[in-house]
Amino acid sequence: MAVLSASAEAVQGDGARPPRSRRWPWVLAGLACAAVLGLALGEISGWPFLRAPLQRAMSKALGVPVQLEGRFGARLLWQPHMLIEHIHVGPAGGIPVPHLIDGRDVELAWHWGDLWRWRQGDRLHIQKLSAGVIDAHLVRAADGRASWQLGPPGPLKQAPGDEASTLHALPRFGSLVLGQGRIEVDDKLVDTALVVTLQGREGQAAGTGEVAGYGATVAGRYHALPLQLRLHASSAMLLLDDGAEGRAQALKLRVEGEAGAASVFFDGEVAALLGARRIQGALRVRGPSLAQAGRPLGVTLPQTPPFDLSGQVSHDLGVWQLRADRAVIGKSLVAGDFRFDQRSSPPKLSGRLTGPRLSLADLGPAVGVPMPGAARPAVALHRVLPQREFDLPSLRAMDADVQVAIDALDLNTGALAPLRSLRTQVELQGGVLQLKALEMAVAGGRISGSTQLDGRGQPARWAARLRFSGVDVAGWIRAVNKSAGASAKVPNASTLRQQRATAHVGGDQPVRAYLTGELTGDLDVKGQGRSTAQILASLDGSAQFRLRDGTVSHLLTELAGLDIAQSLGVLVRGDRPLPLRCARFDLAMQQGVVRPRLAVIDNSDSTVRITGQVDLRDETLALRAHVEPKDFSLLALRAPLTVGGTLAAPRVGIEGKRLAGRVLGAVALGVLAAPAAVLLPFVDTGSPESGDPCIEPKAAVPVAASKAR
Repeated sequence: MAVLSASAEAVQGDGARPPRSRRWPWVLAGLACAAVLGLALGEISGWPFLRAPLQRAMSKALGVPVQLEGRFGARLLWQPHMLIEHIHVGPAGGIPVPHLIDGRDVELAWHWGDLWRWRQGDRLHIQKLSAGVIDAHLVRAADGRASWQLGPPGPLKQAPGDEASTLHALPRFGSLVLGQGRIEVDDKLVDTALVVTLQGREGQAAGTGEVAGYGATVAGRYHALPLQLRLHASSAMLLLDDGAEGRAQALKLRVEGEAGAASVFFDGEVAALLGARRIQGALRVRGPSLAQAGRPLGVTLPQTPPFDLSGQVSHDLGVWQLRADRAVIGKSLVAGDFRFDQRSSPPKLSGRLTGPRLSLADLGPAVGVPMPGAARPAVALHRVLPQREFDLPSLRAMDADVQVAIDALDLNTGALAPLRSLRTQVELQGGVLQLKALEMAVAGGRISGSTQLDGRGQPARWAARLRFSGVDVAGWIRAVNKSAGASAKVPNASTLRQQRATAHVGGDQPVRAYLTGELTGDLDVKGQGRSTAQILASLDGSAQFRLRDGTVSHLLTELAGLDIAQSLGVLVRGDRPLPLRCARFDLAMQQGVVRPRLAVIDNSDSTVRITGQVDLRDETLALRAHVEPKDFSLLALRAPLTVGGTLAAPRVGIEGKRLAGRVLGAVALGVLAAPAAVLLPFVDTGSPESGDPCIEPKAAVPVAASKAR
């Protein structure tokens, strides 16, 4: 009985204890409660005990030393974020700088999904970064190693260093607040070294009613261009946004300061400056030369005097566009609409240049002419032709196709009137610069043709074909007017036509221009050299010019023939225009020496023939004008006039042999005959007309050839 009783008690005791398989839910529930309690305590306390492990984890994840100092607090569950009094992030790539980022009073917020995607290779996205003070060193060495290349090495970090890889390596921000910031950029691959100081707020942090935006200063150089700028932007994070999930959002940006030697003002919108780079806004640029303003963009522009340009600029996907509403360049006033495509190789400039006035002096250095006031080399002090060498490498740096429509082209000389209605197409391709379909109006006529400068080799080769039609000589060449001078008023076309008509019918209108008539002709020349002077010194080709329906001063004709008696008579009764029967100038050019094959001015009183040469190699003159009178004169020296010296200092004289002969003959007659006989050598009976002097005589036929025929 005792045994049975003990057995029954044992059975009852075993039935009161639950099986082991039913204990685990309670254990798991206890653990879960402990975990929740621990998380709650951690969230409430700010996870202070995670500072050291978090510091180690961040150092491992970023691949650089990370130090968290001072006050520390974190939230890891809902809207994870972290508060750090002082954070120090070391540089990557072994770059010798104190740190990548050193921040104080930093608040950092993120999403765990963003961190997971970053670990898979995507760009890091940080929801919020706020710092009272932040200092950053963004440095990239010449071998491509960069201080910002965080995390384990990946394909993007192995790629050549360019702006695209730079952009992908930098994090993106949902909100950014900087009380005071300093960013030092030193990028050897793109020759950029900048120091940026800024402060401001944006993103979600700007929703508190405070004005969003940043004030910043930029000093240093960007792509070798010196910068000293002051900026105000509505965002900083958008500057780095390439719109990977779509087109990058634009931000307001205002810039003023100095870029290179130019003063710059910009007010507009920009996006993704380190990526696709979109820019649009109002622009004003002032500087000492267009060439210096275009060089940073790779645009070949001519050396000019100081300029002031205002208009609208835009850039999208490698294409710059400029609408210049007003551009003052020296004395020139122009405008235009241009497009510069950096995507092509080489880059290409296209567009249209217009304006009321363009002065050749303002583009002088582009054709070898020094700017006013510039020091001239010693070799050029006594030269007229431009000695400055062309910048031929710039011709090969880009292509261009620009239409030109200028109301007035000032040739920068008081001797010639401005050209009107200049129209041409400027084409630069493969180092060959051409002016196509060149058309200009001048003094009631036109100049048309084309020019080409081939800068592909050394020396450059130049060629020009020009045609002159109906150009009023007196209206274009101011020196032939009686009141000659840079500021002299040129007789209008109707006055000159009336003078010519009166002269042809025997009228007695006074001379208003020493030479009048409508000029027609052709110029076909070529040369080679590194400057305008060298090209002209090698000039080959020909030119033919003719004057029709013209007049010439009677007094000038008699003075050219040294007819003293008739010159005095003209002075007494007044100078009158003589109608031209013909005037022809046929010039041959060979190796820089210009010789007249036929140069004749013929009127009812005399025929003037010009011979000799102009040597453009040393700029010397050796011309001779021989006058053949057609009427009787009691006192005429009739010695040919000579023009010698140089283009810079011409000398006009009388041919000594002919004059000496007449003088000696007069002395001999006075001694042997009578004093009155002294005048006999100076009496000129004139020469009868024999055909048209403006028709070039045919070459004599060799006797042998004549017999053969």
